[in-house]
Amino acid sequence: MTKIRSERTRSNDESDSPPQTEAWHMLSVAEAIERQLSDVTQGLAQAEAARRLARFGPNALAQAHQRSTLSIFVAQFQSLIVALLVAATVIAFAMGENLEAIAILVVIVINAGIGFFTEWKAAQALSALQKQAVRVAHVIRDGAQSEIPAVELVPGDLIVLAAGARVPADGRIVECVRLQIEEAALTGESHAVTKIADPLTDKDAALGDRLNMAFLGTTITDGRGRLLVTATGVQTEVGKIGILIDEATTRATPLEQKLARLGRLLIVLVLALCAVIVLAGWLRGVTDFWHMLEIGLSLAIAAVPEGLPAVATMTLALGMQRMARMRALVRRLPAVETLGSTTVICTDKTGTLTKNEMTACVFMLDQRRIEVTGAGYEPVGKFQDGDKPVDPLSDEQLALALRIGMLCNDAKVERTDGHETVLGDPTEAALIVVAEKAGMNQAALAPDFTRLSEVPFDSTSKRMVTVHRASQGPTLAFVKGAPATLIAASSAQVRATGVTPLTEADRRRWEEANEELAGAALRVLGLAYRELSEGYTEADFDRELTFVGLVGMSDPLRDEAKAAITTCREAGIRTVMITGDQQPTAAEIARQLGIDIDPNGRPLRTVHGRELTGLDTEGWKRAVAAAAVFARVSPEHKLQIVEALQQQGHVVAMTGDGVNDAPAMKKADIGIAMGIKGTEVAKENADMVITDDNFASIVGAVEQGRIIYGNILRFLHYLLSCNFSEILTVFLALMIGWPLPLVALQILWLNLITDIFPAFALALEPSAPDVMKRAPRDPQESLLTLHFVGLIVWQGMLLSGVTLLAFGVGMHWHGTEGEGLRQATTMAFMTLALAQVFHAFNARSQKRSAFTSRLFTNGWLWAAVGICLILQAAAVYVPLLQKVLHTVPPTLSDWGVIAACSLMPVVVVELVKVIQRVAIRKPGTSHA
Repeated sequence: MTKIRSERTRSNDESDSPPQTEAWHMLSVAEAIERQLSDVTQGLAQAEAARRLARFGPNALAQAHQRSTLSIFVAQFQSLIVALLVAATVIAFAMGENLEAIAILVVIVINAGIGFFTEWKAAQALSALQKQAVRVAHVIRDGAQSEIPAVELVPGDLIVLAAGARVPADGRIVECVRLQIEEAALTGESHAVTKIADPLTDKDAALGDRLNMAFLGTTITDGRGRLLVTATGVQTEVGKIGILIDEATTRATPLEQKLARLGRLLIVLVLALCAVIVLAGWLRGVTDFWHMLEIGLSLAIAAVPEGLPAVATMTLALGMQRMARMRALVRRLPAVETLGSTTVICTDKTGTLTKNEMTACVFMLDQRRIEVTGAGYEPVGKFQDGDKPVDPLSDEQLALALRIGMLCNDAKVERTDGHETVLGDPTEAALIVVAEKAGMNQAALAPDFTRLSEVPFDSTSKRMVTVHRASQGPTLAFVKGAPATLIAASSAQVRATGVTPLTEADRRRWEEANEELAGAALRVLGLAYRELSEGYTEADFDRELTFVGLVGMSDPLRDEAKAAITTCREAGIRTVMITGDQQPTAAEIARQLGIDIDPNGRPLRTVHGRELTGLDTEGWKRAVAAAAVFARVSPEHKLQIVEALQQQGHVVAMTGDGVNDAPAMKKADIGIAMGIKGTEVAKENADMVITDDNFASIVGAVEQGRIIYGNILRFLHYLLSCNFSEILTVFLALMIGWPLPLVALQILWLNLITDIFPAFALALEPSAPDVMKRAPRDPQESLLTLHFVGLIVWQGMLLSGVTLLAFGVGMHWHGTEGEGLRQATTMAFMTLALAQVFHAFNARSQKRSAFTSRLFTNGWLWAAVGICLILQAAAVYVPLLQKVLHTVPPTLSDWGVIAACSLMPVVVVELVKVIQRVAIRKPGTSHA
């Protein structure tokens, strides 16, 4: 060790140069450590790590190419809208209307600016979300283990490897316990490879045969270990072959695809209708062909909703940002849409419904029940047997139980500045803390009980084993795990009188004690040990154990969990708890949270995992239909539960935190990973990551999913009804035999001003009070249902009707030629513009009145209305705009007609809403 440490005094040039060898697999652990100038126990010093980071650069690979700002801007001039505008400009120049042509060119620039902003904002939002998903690594520096961003790793770092994590850099394995790594991403081999720490002799060993090496991007499926980093970033094997890491979702979401198809359909319909209008107007002699063609092009420009997919993307992306602020990080855009359709949420208990602040509060030892005071991870508390205090160090039974819990343990509890940080499993941390309350110290115990090996906990064996050589005594196996597993594997027990055989009566007594603790909603672990002889095998850990006792741990419910579950029930969403806990514990937690009853008050079952084994398809259907809780389930059961629910037509959200949860999360419609206790594999397989592991955050994300989809429908409702009204106004005027009520630039003005600002504001509508009191949306439902199309049509006709009414009054008052016609056209233009602005309030809800306490909740909408009113006033009072838009200042009487006609749609729609509400308010029905 002295030699290794002295190596740190080399010059910066030497220490900053990576070893000139690729045969790391041939080196011994000591040689590998010496070459990297690291210390097997201390790791790198922080100052040295900083120097190496400056020298070697960040541990990052090349990112896939993303659209540049310039390419987004250029793309705005390659659309159908721009082609139509250019055609209109050419016609205006050809007819000698230079001012109008210049105005259309300005429209082209403004239109491109709006499109650019929409796409750029969406790209920025998605980029910001990607930056929040930071990969981390557990590294040892200056002798302490800490969590750092993986991008900060440098050659020579000592990394702690654990099941479920991604290997964050290339390196030489210097320590491993049952370590298995799946390297399919690099070698194509689908089976996990068992790793070793011994050197290899084959210098030219293929990557897949370098059993003592681990590579960036591969997955740790089992065991634990330590890795000495030998290469980072582009110097890694993955970096050398040019694999690009790009987590951005570039494919269009189902909603965007629907909107794109809708947009293409509308383009065809609009162009056909505009061609009919041009032909009809020309044949009727309303104006010459070129003027009529200009009008037709303007109508087509106004009516084609080419920006729908971009607006949808922006709305989704901004919604995702809101969700991220609410601790729900969406990794894939389609998940936002699916969230609004979720009918079942399958959730874990620990840390999601509970606080994951485990506290060991009771020991059952022989006939005694010893209570422990104190909560959380502060090592302060007392031990009591009834009213009598207990000295844990002088009580041999209790001291043995505490020692097993502290040594059969891989967690660490760090305390800095009065704050506790748990590295590892909170259950194991609780065992460390309760032993510290007794005055024990993990570091002080280690020399007397040297750890030789371990068998990590897994869902099959349901126990963890560590093997220790006692300084004064035999080799011991300390075991902790599921009480039933340990009781079944034990042949003896520790009693106050010493070690005695474990009889059937004793087994029943321990099982009853276990059920008593579990029935109090405690997590219960069994504690046992075995003295090992020479030549022991792993099979010895499952038989002839000496049972010591039980430890019960409390994990308080999250304050907001019960309210969130109630919200789910009101929203038509069923909550299913899937846990590895014992059945009595799970059932009691479900009772406290109200999970164990359905919306009709019917009790639901708690199903034990053993009841699921061997079920056929019908059996699974019955099981998931009648159960609210699944206890003691395996990862395979989770997958089957999801499949059975989906077969019944449910849209399933599934939470997960480990490697074994990945299949169920992938199968679910929404895979949700836990941000705190979740492994890297779980997070990367998830559609959404809950950064605080809180069930309420999942429910909040579902609500946001519903809001986002609802806002896109509001945007669609408003835009299509307004566009339809513009086409219908011109078409009906021609059919009646009237002059054109709108000129080309007025139509383009409407498209830019009254369409854009209110429509975008509707896409930012806040949550409605009843959004979580409606049934989930059918994901197969068409975007434009028959009801929705009917709504757009009759409201578009209403807007068109009031516009033509104002135009008719204007012609009656002012005449049909010259300045009189210009006055009438101005009245039609102002009426349609203001009617569309006020129509935005109609589009906020299809059923709820606009004039409720929520009238002022969308500040963006009021700002949009204010901007539109100012711009419309400028359109008739600013001389330049008067000349461009062919307007004149309305008279006082004109304003009266404009105001009455533009407000009329609001009145009519409100009356229709009242009639609808009265019609559906019948006995036995609910009104949302």
